[in-house]
Amino acid sequence: GINMRLKCLPLFLGLLLITAVVWAEEEEEDGEVDVEELEEKNTESETKTSKATLNVIMNYKTPVPTGEVYFAETFDGGNLEGWVLSKTKKEDVDDDIAKYDGRWTVEELKENQVSGDKGLVLKSKAKHHAISALLKKPFVFNDEPLIVQYEVNFQNSIDCGGAYLKLLSHTEDQNLEAFFDKTPYSIMFGPDKCGEDYKLHFIFRHKNPQTGDFEEKHAKRADVDLKKYYTDKKTHLYTLVLKPDNSFEMLIDQYVVNKGNMLEDMTPPINPSKEIDDPNDQKPEDWDEDPKIADPDAVKPEDWDENAPAKIVDPDTHKPEGWLDDEPEYIPDPNAPKPEDWDEEMDGEWEPPQISNPKCEASPGCGVWEIPMISNPNYKGKWKPPLIDNPKYQGVWNPRKILNPDYFEDLNPFKMTPFSAVGLELWSMTSEILFDNFIICSEKAVSDQWAADGWALKKMVASANESVHLQYITNSSSNSKPSDKRCLSSGFSQAVSSLECLLFVKNVSQSICTKGICCCICLYNIQFISN
Repeated sequence: GINMRLKCLPLFLGLLLITAVVWAEEEEEDGEVDVEELEEKNTESETKTSKATLNVIMNYKTPVPTGEVYFAETFDGGNLEGWVLSKTKKEDVDDDIAKYDGRWTVEELKENQVSGDKGLVLKSKAKHHAISALLKKPFVFNDEPLIVQYEVNFQNSIDCGGAYLKLLSHTEDQNLEAFFDKTPYSIMFGPDKCGEDYKLHFIFRHKNPQTGDFEEKHAKRADVDLKKYYTDKKTHLYTLVLKPDNSFEMLIDQYVVNKGNMLEDMTPPINPSKEIDDPNDQKPEDWDEDPKIADPDAVKPEDWDENAPAKIVDPDTHKPEGWLDDEPEYIPDPNAPKPEDWDEEMDGEWEPPQISNPKCEASPGCGVWEIPMISNPNYKGKWKPPLIDNPKYQGVWNPRKILNPDYFEDLNPFKMTPFSAVGLELWSMTSEILFDNFIICSEKAVSDQWAADGWALKKMVASANESVHLQYITNSSSNSKPSDKRCLSSGFSQAVSSLECLLFVKNVSQSICTKGICCCICLYNIQFISN
């Protein structure tokens, strides 16, 4: 896949029409940053760093697919046109929660908004939700890859629930109003979480070529920590890539988090074993599976005392001098007064609280002294004959193998059931889950450009708003130049000179420099340079 981070800068030249950057602590005098003036300016050698709140105002443009797609949805129209709400009920649950009556809306993000950008939001808590839409045409698994991509933002974090989508298997009479949990699907893909179990599902329903029955096949679990994607309240990009060679990749934010081959990395396996245990084979009654037996010739030693106790009193311990046998450890507090409102008829006889006996504190101890117990050096316990190798040992019995009558070999599981609709069928204990920018296509370049036009803008805004450091660049001498200073990119190793940043910014928009502050863009990161 194309590394979005490395593509970011040239993409933003065409994509980010930034109209203004406003520092929250506005300076009173307006002014444009002039590159020549910056080169000539001499100031004291000092660098200050602080945090500020940032507004990044963009001329957002709804993403448009750059190639052929089977499905593309941005929700920027502000409505659910083309989407169908389920009107059925979930089976095998109580009637009060059986309906798919969870509410959906189309709205902007709660935080880090990109003006004009909207998404589909799951609004209800502890309810079943189901909504779906038809593709432009069914996707048939032949010689082209399948790419499924969409965005999710757990705006309230998430306790227990999923944000996965289902690609609904094609039927001639597809009734989306009847979409529910048992509606046949070809693929299920996306994030799911409950408790501390963080998952990214890729499940597909494989058809047995002999019986016609379907069985769910689950991709191996990702061996990376997925927690941050569920807890940081940022918009994340989820991508599934399936190829005709049966390989698959699962990406989050354009980074591969899981990959494999459907023939090797699914559970249960695509193809069953050629041989199975004979269900009619039985272990012989005289089969000996014990590798060790008690030595039949061993005799208990004459001096073996099975009755000796495990513990005995310590013969070398004596009662300490001054031990007060007749004094209790605790005595009634002689200074405790009886409460004035104590009613002996109602409350019973009043007893003062117990306190430690002061006589005991001045002596080795009080009460009955007991000799401590120690392990008996002569204790041996019950005698048992030693174990020896079993001369009749036959090993662990296993039933004989026979040919598997249900065996088949499917070497191309990629060619699964065609699908013609995309659906979200979810239960969540958390609301405000936002979905956006669905795309289903066969070209990675198309999905990458779609991501750059949508998700990448949100990532940049979120990164800028999260923790912006204002770095004032000053020259240490009259001979130093701004180009000698480096725009340090927090979080990335690449850096761009401050002068190059300023030239880039001025080429993008003359209005970028306001209030004496100029924006420096280093890949996804935004920093500020004072004039």
